[in-house]
Amino acid sequence: MTDDTPILGSAYDAEDAGDVIVRNAPSPRPRDAATLILVRRDGPQPQVLMGKRSGGHAFMPGKYVFPGGRVDPPDGRVASLSELSRASEEKLALKSRRRPRAFALTAIRETFEETGLIVGKRGETPGRKPKDWQAYHRLGAAPCLQGLTFFGRAVTPPYRPKRFDARFFLGFAEDVLIDERPPQDGAELSDLRWVTFAEAGDLDLPSVTRFMIGEIQARLGGNVPKGPAYLRWSRAGHLMERL
Repeated sequence: MTDDTPILGSAYDAEDAGDVIVRNAPSPRPRDAATLILVRRDGPQPQVLMGKRSGGHAFMPGKYVFPGGRVDPPDGRVASLSELSRASEEKLALKSRRRPRAFALTAIRETFEETGLIVGKRGETPGRKPKDWQAYHRLGAAPCLQGLTFFGRAVTPPYRPKRFDARFFLGFAEDVLIDERPPQDGAELSDLRWVTFAEAGDLDLPSVTRFMIGEIQARLGGNVPKGPAYLRWSRAGHLMERL
């Protein structure tokens, strides 16, 4: 982790940005979560998959986000055909008591549940299949982690009613998706679509999502960041470190 920790003004939404705010109550403890940023490079311009959260959600209502969600304990025990790179595992292990692979597997499961897209390969994996993974495995798919790169981490500020310690992964569609099926709207995300970075900029995005899109653009433009961004809150303000 780098020593320079700048105060950040734009990667988090302000307290008065229209989201739900908790006042005069204890701040909830952040829950581990994982998010997958899927990027397509088969057109004139790169595209990223985004969907709209329901307006009834207490967390980021009506915002366009990447698929993702909370880590379930069985996720870390699911067998996979390949594992994360050592570099990603080492960075995911920093300030975490959970197995690094659990985050990547959560990103795969949540992407499947929210979009119908299958990240993995054709094949069978050994062992008992957890209940939340049975629909995925019934399609003849097996998780494959080698195409996922740990890309960033963000902790929800304490003034929100729900808080997550989210790990962001980057995957290129041509490398990680099992086929070219279109995404399907569901209960969690609607209006799922592949959008260019310019089109994404016109959507109603959380500031942290906008920040991560900027990180992707820098990476694809050859300006590779020194390490995954780690966004968190402190009494001094919002901070960013490089892991």
